[in-house]
Amino acid sequence: METPLVSLITINYNQAQVTCDMLASTRVLTYPNVEIIVVDNGSRDDPRPLISQGGYPNVTVIMSPENLGFSGGNNLGIRQAKGDYLFLLNNDTIVTPDLVTNLLGPFLKNPAVGVTCPKIRFYDQPNVLQYAGYHPLSRFTGRTWAVGLMEEDKGQYEAGGPTFFAHGAAMMVSRRVLETAGSLDDSFFLYYEELDWSARIRKAGFVIYYEPSALIYHRESMSVGKQSALKVYYHIRNRLWFMRRNVAGLPLLVFCVYYFLLAVPKAVLGYLIRGEWASLKAVGRAIGWNLRHKPARTIP
Repeated sequence: METPLVSLITINYNQAQVTCDMLASTRVLTYPNVEIIVVDNGSRDDPRPLISQGGYPNVTVIMSPENLGFSGGNNLGIRQAKGDYLFLLNNDTIVTPDLVTNLLGPFLKNPAVGVTCPKIRFYDQPNVLQYAGYHPLSRFTGRTWAVGLMEEDKGQYEAGGPTFFAHGAAMMVSRRVLETAGSLDDSFFLYYEELDWSARIRKAGFVIYYEPSALIYHRESMSVGKQSALKVYYHIRNRLWFMRRNVAGLPLLVFCVYYFLLAVPKAVLGYLIRGEWASLKAVGRAIGWNLRHKPARTIP
């Protein structure tokens, strides 16, 4: 098909106006065949009246009675989507006209491509990069970082190509990926779910592709705040959960030594010095959760 259906899926959680800002930006999209699915993740107020006032075309709102998190909310949208390609997009983003068209390009050129991601810049610093692909993950520290993060965009990352991980703020996935590798794992709820999914997708033989001609702007961390106990909890919990699912043997042992003797104590000391008692409790709850749960490994 020359214009396959693309299902754009976004999650709203107590941010109806932010979501409407993103929906308003989709009016500039040049691609003609897009359905938009807004999953409301148990917000305090019904977002449908505000969304209806905007008169955005081809928008369906799915109401969840509870907060399913990033992974669960997107999976709910995925189950309702009809598209040949599914575009998971944060509600705190602003799109550009050729975004969808350019993200589809690599799929049509190479059948091995399973996911495409755009270049991401910060909304408040529109010339500063957040993502131009991902570096490989260290199996000993569980750390990776985005290519180009916090660099001024001077055209230094204009070569598209395979990358190690997709970015959860904006990733287009083919339906073939869902049929082969499955969807997001609900156990993550928030953070690291796209890294875990990326690992499964690559294991299934697909390529994750960074496409620099596609561009979005991201108002980062509007849902949970730039620093909060909730963010601390899921970062601590899911970094350990991700490693337990994806790494085994000596690398996992080295990671655990590093994590519990250096990374976690360093974070705890910082929270103590700043008197961030809620964050301290979040660390304990995150580790306790891992002690009570046994993972199914993504990679043997």
